Amino acid sequence: MFGSTLYAADSLVPSNVVEDDHAYETVVHVDQKKEGYLLGADWKVTGDLRMGYVLYDYSNDPKHPDPLVNKGHMDSRGFYVIPKLSIVSPNYNGFSGKVTVAGATDFGLNDPLYESRTFVFDPTEKRSFVILQEAYVSYETDDGAHTLLAGAKETVTPMVDADDWYMLANSFQGAYYRNKSFENIMLAGGYFYKMSGVWDSGANGTEWHTMSDASFVDSGYKAIAGDEGIWAGVFQYTDDTHNLQVWDYYMQDYYNTFFAQYDYNGKMEGFSYDAGVQFIDFQGVGGLEEYYQNVLGGRAIDYSIYSLRLNTKHDNGLDIALGASFYTDGDGTGDTLGAWGGYPYFANGMIFHFFEAGSLRNANSYKVQLGYNFEKQGLKGLWIGTRYTMFDLDPEYSKSGYGDPQDTMKLYGLRVSYNADNGLYFTGTYEKVDLDAEPSTYAVRLIGGYKF
Repeated sequence: MFGSTLYAADSLVPSNVVEDDHAYETVVHVDQKKEGYLLGADWKVTGDLRMGYVLYDYSNDPKHPDPLVNKGHMDSRGFYVIPKLSIVSPNYNGFSGKVTVAGATDFGLNDPLYESRTFVFDPTEKRSFVILQEAYVSYETDDGAHTLLAGAKETVTPMVDADDWYMLANSFQGAYYRNKSFENIMLAGGYFYKMSGVWDSGANGTEWHTMSDASFVDSGYKAIAGDEGIWAGVFQYTDDTHNLQVWDYYMQDYYNTFFAQYDYNGKMEGFSYDAGVQFIDFQGVGGLEEYYQNVLGGRAIDYSIYSLRLNTKHDNGLDIALGASFYTDGDGTGDTLGAWGGYPYFANGMIFHFFEAGSLRNANSYKVQLGYNFEKQGLKGLWIGTRYTMFDLDPEYSKSGYGDPQDTMKLYGLRVSYNADNGLYFTGTYEKVDLDAEPSTYAVRLIGGYKF
């Protein structure tokens, strides 16, 4: 969220630490904007024309749906066009600004019956929309030591993230201050009040909703609780070898998220590597904790995730990513994981975000990923990879819709990604999920476009 070399300078994520693990780490879409076209007086326009076909097969035909199969999720598919246009101001004595308008349409080609989970339109209204996605003003000192930003922006942090891997990125209204005046240290704090984004919002993501409304907590509580935003703060230390970041996200009367990660980066003859450890803790607070205890029969948001990873990349183009995550025996995974676009987990699944399991309480997950960059073959920007993720579930908590215990969930994926210097890009993804006591599910995503 509050500093970057991995992403663009106005991104807020510390360098080479937090990648979207549900996407492949070797391909980064976030804030990869082209230079755009000058309008005069150093004003410029940038854009992104994105198109895609998505298919999600849950073995549950919407013509004859079974609410107990795969959590009632129904087969979905559709073709969409997502235009996005931005006006960027020049720098005036440290001040600058940006406005982005985005939209989504299917030109009436799709069958609304099969659009319940395409994650583009509102699943209820299923219609084209236009949204003022970004509108912010920022100030930065000449030396880059101090930055202030206020407004709506495609913000990137570990647990509140633009998540720009699908059809349209999330955006957040709020403000933050970043201090980089100390060598190797970054301090920052901010407040997120509203969110847009269909994929990651628990509300209608085609419109702006408060962070509390967009959360994944019980809908009954959201209906009676007041609107809340999220206070966030971070400390980061980074040098050529070490990268430590510690975050806290606090939402009054909802829940607190603590995030800490350390990465050790090194190089040896012919390859580089990143060894990391991660800890995430979720705790219900205030009114939400009382509601879960008193109304939902003793449930709570109270668990942690411990994770390890080793990512390596060889000069010949081969990369390998290994990860393992361990969930403690506590409630709340379904209420929190993936909320607000945050997917920094070292060993999760892929497009399905592993929520098809009845529960990840007391589960363990393991990931192996192999990829290859074809730059040495003269195909710069082309990457192909495959991933296998296995979840060792606790059958005491994870059960199918019919109440059958679930011991294992296996996820398989293949991705082809291409990003050209001229702004053309494409990502094709196939993913399959085998889950005990449920029919297999699979997804196909073909998304491409042009950025200028």
